[in-house]
Amino acid sequence: MPTLTLFQRDDCHLCDLALEVLAAARVPEFDSVFIDDDASLEERYGTRVPVLRDEDGGSELDWPFDAARLAGFLGAAG
Repeated sequence: MPTLTLFQRDDCHLCDLALEVLAAARVPEFDSVFIDDDASLEERYGTRVPVLRDEDGGSELDWPFDAARLAGFLGAAG
């Protein structure tokens, strides 16, 4: 399983939906990074959150994603 990071914001409805997809897909573990107080992350991800990043390979999965897109992303990353 790749090392995953979910970039998100506080009080973000889309981020909550992404978390639901990750839970439904039973993704075992990932880090959550809130971009709100980091200027460089805000610049990079500000309009794109939530974004799931494969830290090992550097690929990113932008929202919207469902279980099928997530499975394809994880298959390519793993």
